[in-house]
Amino acid sequence: MRAVLMRRFGGPEVLEIAEVPEPQPRRGHLLVDVTRAGVNYADLHARGDTYLAPVALPYIPGNEIVGTTEDGRRVAALTQGGGYAEKALAHSLVSWHIPDDVTDDQAAALALQGNSAWHLLFTAARLTSGERVVIPAAAGGLGSLAVQLAQRAGAKVIALASSDEKRRTALSLGADAVVDSSTADGLTERILEAAGGPVQVALEMTGGATFHATLAAVAPRGRLVVYGYASGEHATAPTALLMEKSITVTGFWLPHLYTERNALPTSMNALFSAVGSGELRPLVGEVLPLAEAARAHESLAARTSTGKILLRPSS
Repeated sequence: MRAVLMRRFGGPEVLEIAEVPEPQPRRGHLLVDVTRAGVNYADLHARGDTYLAPVALPYIPGNEIVGTTEDGRRVAALTQGGGYAEKALAHSLVSWHIPDDVTDDQAAALALQGNSAWHLLFTAARLTSGERVVIPAAAGGLGSLAVQLAQRAGAKVIALASSDEKRRTALSLGADAVVDSSTADGLTERILEAAGGPVQVALEMTGGATFHATLAAVAPRGRLVVYGYASGEHATAPTALLMEKSITVTGFWLPHLYTERNALPTSMNALFSAVGSGELRPLVGEVLPLAEAARAHESLAARTSTGKILLRPSS
């Protein structure tokens, strides 16, 4: 079968198309004919050898797929690599039947980024109605879903985005205010102005100066949830500020919920239901052939894309 293979770590150029053996069926797993593979920041970190869970070479990237099982069921699933391929194995505990009123493209936006958005807001941040929340990359795959979920929960949404077009997209999804995030200089002040004061909740995935600027906009007893470091810069929360404002800073990594009996089934059922009813609209950006995986990584890294980037393994 055809797959995207990494034989070394590095830039997008290390992603090559290769013929590899099909995965062998294993107990508790589903063999899936992949119709869509999601592209995520985790894949960029795996490619650059900066991922939280280091990978061994040779390696097939891709942690979320949509496709058809051997008995003809359409499923969305999470994988531990192997998604950028014509066939992939997924554990039955993190595989979900796709309702008829949800398309493959929509489902592919939900498995990793939809679940992440849901649990960032409602499990890690404990967002409630009436609170002010900052959502970064608000026109991206995860951010666009988080904007809609927070708005549906009754929160005031302050969306961060780096271009006029992306800020207009965030407003169309229900954001109450938008902020230019193209530079960290002055970001705290822009957030405070847009929100009408400090925020109770903030999500953060950039790191470096953006982390500190976002943290400074959080209200006393507020919560900041860190789920990435897209800039490649790690940040350390200043102890004095955390104590002075009684701020809670927590990290979030979706794989820690994979073995929780009810966590992901609950969120996936809610997400599928909201998409089927039209209350939640996954933004699907580029859908590229498998051979253009490098281009997909370049678009994600440059933040030039809007919505979810997908690969189409089938010819």
